[in-house]
Amino acid sequence: MNLNRRAARIASRLVRDADFFGIRTSKTSSGATIVDCGVEAPGGFAAGLALARICLGGLGSAAVVPSPYPDLPGPAVRVATDRPLQACMASQYAGWKLQAPGFFAMGSGPMRTLGSQEKLFDEYDLRESSSVAVGVLESRKLPGEEVVAQIADACKLSPSDVMLLVAPTASVAGALQVVARSVETTMHKLETLGVDLRIVRHGYGVAPLPAVGTNDLVALGRTNDAILYGADVTLWVDCDDALIAEFGPRVPSESSRDYGEPFGKLFDRYDRDFYKIDPHLFSPAVARFVNLQTGRTHSFGTLRPDLLVYDA
Repeated sequence: MNLNRRAARIASRLVRDADFFGIRTSKTSSGATIVDCGVEAPGGFAAGLALARICLGGLGSAAVVPSPYPDLPGPAVRVATDRPLQACMASQYAGWKLQAPGFFAMGSGPMRTLGSQEKLFDEYDLRESSSVAVGVLESRKLPGEEVVAQIADACKLSPSDVMLLVAPTASVAGALQVVARSVETTMHKLETLGVDLRIVRHGYGVAPLPAVGTNDLVALGRTNDAILYGADVTLWVDCDDALIAEFGPRVPSESSRDYGEPFGKLFDRYDRDFYKIDPHLFSPAVARFVNLQTGRTHSFGTLRPDLLVYDA
């Protein structure tokens, strides 16, 4: 169950059918494959869904579905996985900071299992070996050789073994793959709360897909709002009900001191510094836990479609 190889198969289909997916592929001078899914290429729903599946390491599904909220018509993004620890935390979570002169991106995708220094890979034995590294970058610019070299060196591979897919937040594909992180956001919140993530066996989530922002900053606010105030997530867990009762009320975004304000305004208030925002805000609006031991469902949180309506 090699995540990089599974993701590479999905990415290879994009490359083979570039016109259908609205993507453009190029090679760096060192041989790395760069797949533009929305920087200069048009991208679209198909590319965004492929990005979401690649971010999940090929261990989850993603689909565009009708919004389940009567007050918020339009599309939504649904995700499901039977391997939430591997798919969401080892792959989908944007946990790898990549920097070069004039470039910054947080890296997602299964390449993290090869080169990221995050502690969770050792804590949960999530590292893998692979002859290819596949990553997704949320960026307005395509990465250059310095970024490719960082990744190749960390993964102990040749640059020609690296494949990077790129889309800005203010693109259809980029926004879709971000909104597809409803289950991942819930898993990350559980980690923040100190919950053993091995109790989570299955995950399902749906979140509304907002209109593409006029720029990446606007899109950042809208896609975060979609999760914080519109995501409805269900996790199937193997533990006792008392444990769920202990951590459950602390999972939804409403447990944060920063809850209730559109993310864009909140971001500005904190001088556009993510690290000043209460980390407990990054959560779904609603979190449900189905206990596989008792058959009981525990629900926490509130949907706030009123915070997902934008004038422009």
